[in-house]
Amino acid sequence: MYHDQGLIPVKMSDFGTTVNFSAGLNVIRTSPGHGTAYDIAGKAKADISSMLEAIKLAVTFTQNHD
Repeated sequence: MYHDQGLIPVKMSDFGTTVNFSAGLNVIRTSPGHGTAYDIAGKAKADISSMLEAIKLAVTFTQNHD
């Protein structure tokens, strides 16, 4: 199974709060659960909720990081 296939049920459950997290790096890396959305870029159609969740998660990891 590819990672994109595994993410389908996660994104379907609540697309607006889905966040990608890369574990095992020496930096904290989060990103919105959606792709780049080039088809709607610059059209004021994007939903920022997933990006806000990614930022909040990064902040949480930063506060709990040794």
